[in-house]
Amino acid sequence: MDRPNRSSMRWYIVFMAFLGTAINYIDRANLGVALPALKHEFGLTPETSGLILGAFFWTYAACQLPSGWFVDKVGPRIAYTFAVVWWSIFTGATAVARGFTSLFGFRLLLGIGEAPAYPTNAKSVAEWFPRSERAFATSIYDSGARAGTVAALPLCTWIIRSYGWRTSFVITGMIGILWSLVWYAIYRHPTKHPLVSDAEREHIVSGQPPVNAAMLGPKVPWSSLFKYRAVWGMMMGFFCLNFVIYFFVTWFPTYLRDGRGFTAVKTGIWGMIPGLFAIVAGWTGGRTSDFLVRRGFSLTKARKIPIVGGMTIAASIGLAVIVPSATGAVALLALSYGGLCFAAASIWSLPADVAPTPGHVASIGGIQNFASNLAGIALTTFTGLMVSLTKGSFFIPLAVAGIVSILGAASYLFIVGEIAPLRPRDGDRSLLGAPVKGMA
Repeated sequence: MDRPNRSSMRWYIVFMAFLGTAINYIDRANLGVALPALKHEFGLTPETSGLILGAFFWTYAACQLPSGWFVDKVGPRIAYTFAVVWWSIFTGATAVARGFTSLFGFRLLLGIGEAPAYPTNAKSVAEWFPRSERAFATSIYDSGARAGTVAALPLCTWIIRSYGWRTSFVITGMIGILWSLVWYAIYRHPTKHPLVSDAEREHIVSGQPPVNAAMLGPKVPWSSLFKYRAVWGMMMGFFCLNFVIYFFVTWFPTYLRDGRGFTAVKTGIWGMIPGLFAIVAGWTGGRTSDFLVRRGFSLTKARKIPIVGGMTIAASIGLAVIVPSATGAVALLALSYGGLCFAAASIWSLPADVAPTPGHVASIGGIQNFASNLAGIALTTFTGLMVSLTKGSFFIPLAVAGIVSILGAASYLFIVGEIAPLRPRDGDRSLLGAPVKGMA
């Protein structure tokens, strides 16, 4: 709780980031909701459906690397406004699609616009929150992904049933334009924001991690970040997490309808359960990590305990296809989604934790998000192919997802070393390999 004489502007900022993330996920998940109508109108097969669902991730992943650099250069205010306006335009433009080619093209363009969102979120939290509050703040904006995915099911289902699938893309695109106007109007750096009290400003600044003096001299090249084993471990671990999590964003509605025989209405209702559970689990994960920091645990333990534990629990997705009842399957999927989100708050805290300078937070966020969204391409394409080859069965995709989740936990546990700002070797002006440690 803030003191009576301390403003709370940082929480308004992270709430806006939550809304931006929710809109981001509504605009990427609405295609999954509209897919049955699109398959009927355009004659899409499981293979072409998988390609369309995966098209977004091709450009989204590719643009993570430049978008992180872009966010660090221009700042969250301009970066987020530009990104949301871009992706909202091409969300609305999907309404004029006439077949596979145009759908594929619009999803490629959507991916370009959405790429800066998460690096901007990470940068905003790094600017506005002390280390002891970052994981919970991260869990708030990250829960927007679940809120958006959950909201997309009933919202887009209702719009499609009432007005058609084209209208759903127009309406969701307009929501993003409105959000971008508000963000541009209110966002400033906390040291320059007129609504931040001196007490809140001091609270934020005093809780920032110290900047290593050695890092202020030599220029840290962006490309040198790839020389770290910790960065590669973050990339591999996040790839595994998103391989599982993107099932819920893309194929989950189809699984409920085709794999479990749900009607459109039941899909909208039952489909909200895993997402709602995941929101609470994400907040709990963020609180847990911050609690461990305040209790004196090393930052390494405070981040790795929620990450490794959550991803281990998330492997329960592999059991969903072998339980006979639809209720049991939804319960296991909710447990899996919850485990993923319990881990995600700490994962998205890592860029600020390991960045050598404040000017590298979004860049590292973009690097790890680049790898994680290659999983979106892999998951959507792999699932579509397996469902087609096995005549509608989701057994192989979900079983593989469970295995990948375990591999992700192992990556964070054994490959990512000490959670601390990246440092060059003595006498070396470029970033080279820092000592790799286990859970310190």
